[in-house]
Amino acid sequence: MRVLVVEDDKDLKRQLVAALSDSGYAVDSAGDGEEGYFLGDTEPYDIVILDLGLPKMDGISILELWRRSDRKMPVIILTARDRWSDKVAGMDAGADDYLAKPFHMEELLARVRAQVRRASGHAKSEIECGPLMLDTKTARVTCAGQEIKLTSHEYRLLAYLMHHNGRVVSRTELVEHLYEQDFDRDSNTIEVFIGRLRKKIPVDLIQTVRGLGYRLSDEPEQG
Repeated sequence: MRVLVVEDDKDLKRQLVAALSDSGYAVDSAGDGEEGYFLGDTEPYDIVILDLGLPKMDGISILELWRRSDRKMPVIILTARDRWSDKVAGMDAGADDYLAKPFHMEELLARVRAQVRRASGHAKSEIECGPLMLDTKTARVTCAGQEIKLTSHEYRLLAYLMHHNGRVVSRTELVEHLYEQDFDRDSNTIEVFIGRLRKKIPVDLIQTVRGLGYRLSDEPEQG
């Protein structure tokens, strides 16, 4: 899962990036509105955390432009101005949620998890596929009740497939949603991580769809 943080307060941005990274997300960040707009317009994100009071370009204008361009990723707006009019303006511009500063980091992380789940069609914090279960609150994966130890990249890959279970996901999509912008992306590494995951979970849960990508499903593989 990949997150964009657009925040001009350097200390808060650093705290957000650290907390999200520790929670298993790939995180990009921008310190002004122009850079934030560009990243959100050109890169695929699972969610964006967007401050309203930004230099160069304000958050409302950014959000309106994204939505006009049919950018549909969930957006949580941050504002130090705890006025109902700012919240209304943000929601009307296309925000999915808002949080007024100061806030507790755990609350922000909970809202991020909720928005990511809803965007992929999941209502509960636990996502299941056959004997496999992902607890999005704790970033814990179990198989038939037994916890599975995963590296950060293995977790990101499996979590993305579980959020989109039943759907064929291309290698390109996986690369775009698992790595930060400045990471040296190589789609061949996806095959390596898939191979590792198949050694840790029932091998038939991750199905290879020839020429298209991978699908996580507990249904029999389609011929």
